[in-house]
Amino acid sequence: MAAHAIAPYPAGVERWSSGDKYEPYVGRWSRVVGREFLGWLAQPAGLRWLDVGCGTGALSQTILATANPAEVVGLDRSPEYAEYARRSTADARARFVVGDAETLLDERFDVIVSGLVLNFVPDKARALRRMREAGGTVAAYVWDYAGGMQLMKYFWDVAGELDPEHRDLDEGTRFPFTKPDPLETMFGEAGFAEVESREIVVPTVFRDFDDYWAPFLGGQGAAPAYVSTMTDDLRDEVRNALRARLPVESDGSIRLTARAWAVRGIS
Repeated sequence: MAAHAIAPYPAGVERWSSGDKYEPYVGRWSRVVGREFLGWLAQPAGLRWLDVGCGTGALSQTILATANPAEVVGLDRSPEYAEYARRSTADARARFVVGDAETLLDERFDVIVSGLVLNFVPDKARALRRMREAGGTVAAYVWDYAGGMQLMKYFWDVAGELDPEHRDLDEGTRFPFTKPDPLETMFGEAGFAEVESREIVVPTVFRDFDDYWAPFLGGQGAAPAYVSTMTDDLRDEVRNALRARLPVESDGSIRLTARAWAVRGIS
């Protein structure tokens, strides 16, 4: 998502302003997760959907392509991302507006979804209560930052070793709730019924090391924002250590996996 209703980033530089730079970093993998996520939800055709924290439009576009909705509204705090989603979505059933996960829109929806956004929402309880008030089925997914999101795990493991002073920027440390039990608890405490969660694992295959590393230079998201604050020497150290540590195939490709945890409930 995602992006997002943004919590203060410790380095003060977390940015969500360029869809073109976000897409190769996380957007392309979110699209793959989105297809599995929507298949799990298995909603009937003809519904009104709200995509909270729509970012570049990855999940909204997947809804349009696979769920046969009557309408999809994408909501995002970033004007730049909302505009990117608007430009890249040629479908009269879609509209994209600027807003945040806590206030939402003064409308009712059959389904409310949120991809890769909950960890950036400062008041998660309030946001989930608003989603329950505004929708029927509500569902979300987040990366398993601490373990299963390998492209980020490799990065933060190396960065933490070479720059231990900023180890607390690791998303696995910052977002400990991105696991099934805490997610289900959050939904239950927000008043949802029939709460359940599931694992979604997708391949994240990079053509070569440059395909892996280049998105970290785009400044979009936590790890790339941190990279933008590094000295040239530290950036080179991190890049070289990653090149040595990542599992490279004989053809130069890097084959990783990404795990997300999805949760849903009924209002």
